[in-house]
Amino acid sequence: MKQLIVPFLLLFSACRPTSEQGNATGQPVAPANVLTAIEAVRARYAPDGRVAWFKVTAKTSGDSLLITGATNLPAAQQALDSALTASGTKYYNQVDLLPAQALDGEIEAVVNVSVANLRSQPKHAAELATQALLGTPLKVWQKEGGWYLVQTPDHYLAWVDGGAIIRQSPADLAVWLGAGKVIFTPLYGQSYTKPDASAQSVGDLVAGNILLAIGLERGYVKVAYPDGRTAYLKAIECEPLDSWLASRRPTGANLVSSAKRLLGLPYLWGGTSTKGVDCSGFTKTAYFLNGLVIPRDASQQVHTGEAVDTVGHFAQLRPGDLLFFGKTATDSTKEKVIHVGMWIGGSEFIHASNIVRVSSMDAQARNYDAYEHKRFLRARRLLIEKPGDGIFPVGQVFVKLK
Repeated sequence: MKQLIVPFLLLFSACRPTSEQGNATGQPVAPANVLTAIEAVRARYAPDGRVAWFKVTAKTSGDSLLITGATNLPAAQQALDSALTASGTKYYNQVDLLPAQALDGEIEAVVNVSVANLRSQPKHAAELATQALLGTPLKVWQKEGGWYLVQTPDHYLAWVDGGAIIRQSPADLAVWLGAGKVIFTPLYGQSYTKPDASAQSVGDLVAGNILLAIGLERGYVKVAYPDGRTAYLKAIECEPLDSWLASRRPTGANLVSSAKRLLGLPYLWGGTSTKGVDCSGFTKTAYFLNGLVIPRDASQQVHTGEAVDTVGHFAQLRPGDLLFFGKTATDSTKEKVIHVGMWIGGSEFIHASNIVRVSSMDAQARNYDAYEHKRFLRARRLLIEKPGDGIFPVGQVFVKLK
C-alpha cells in the first residue's frame, strides 16, 4: 500500500528538536514524534516479534518523510496511519501489507524435507530460529531472493530456503489437509523407491513426519511427498494420522515416556526435532509426540497452563510438569526465563543441556544439578488447557477442520 497521506504542512520545518536536523553523518532523520508513534504501535500490536511481523521505520528523503517496511498486521498499519494523520504529519506510506503481492497468491506452503531449518534472517549463515517437520503447513508472507518469510502453526516467524518447502494456494492446501495421511513414528528412518528396504532411499525421516497415504503393498505403505514424489514406508514404522491422533493421551506417564525416548539427543540451538533440540525444542517435541502443540520458546511456554506451588519444596509437582529456570527480577531488571525442563518424579527432571539428560533437585543424588537448582524460577502444569494459552491439538494443524 503506497499512498500520499495528508496535505503538506510546515509542521516539522518550523519546530524540530536539534536531533531531528540530522545525525552524526549529516543525514536527516525522522521526527521524534513519528518514531514514537511507530514504537507505540509496535508495542501494542507486535510486542513479541517472534510471532508478529511489524518491521516499520521512518526516514526522510529530501523534503519527504517516508514510512517504510512491512507488516502482516492490517490493524497495526491502520493504527499507525490514524496516529500520524491525526498529528497532521505529511508522509508517504510505503509500508507493504503482507502477504507480498510478489507471491502471486501462493501464500501457503508445506514442508518438503524431513526437517526444515528456519532461520532468523534470509541466509544460511543466520541463527537457527526453529525447525518444522515434513508435512507441516506454513503461512508464507514474503520473499527475499530464494528465501521465504514463513509462519509456523504455533505462529513463530522465521525464514526458510525455497528448497525445503512447496508453495501452494489456499485451495491447494485445503486439498492436502483433507487427504488421508500417515505419520512416521520411529525417531529416525528412510523412505524407499520400492517396497523393499534394500531399495534406493527417497529421503530420510524423523518422528512426526507426515506424508500422504496412497495404499499398501507387501508390508509397505505407498506415500506421496508434498512435491508429488512417491515412496514406500515400512508399515510397522508409520500409522494412519487419524488413528494416531485418536490414540494420543498426554498423561504425565506418557509425556515422561516420550521425553525419555529422546535421552542422549544432541543439543542444537533452534532444534525442535529428533535431529537435535534446544531446551524448549525438547519439551515442545515431547508434547508433540503426545498430540499437543505448545509454544516454541521457554519464555513463551512459561505463560501456558497453570502454576504449581513449589515454594520451598517440589512435593506438588507431577510427572510432565514443566520447570523454568533463569534470572529473578531485581529492582532494575525484569525476570528472564532462560531454560526449561520436564519433571519426571523422584526429585528428577529431564532437559536438554549439552545432551538430553536427567538431573536431580536432590543435593544428595549423584546427578544433582546445583546450577539449575539455584536458578529455578517456577513450574507450570500444561495438562490442563486454557483458552489463549497457545496449546492446541496436533490435529488442528494437519487435518482440515470440518
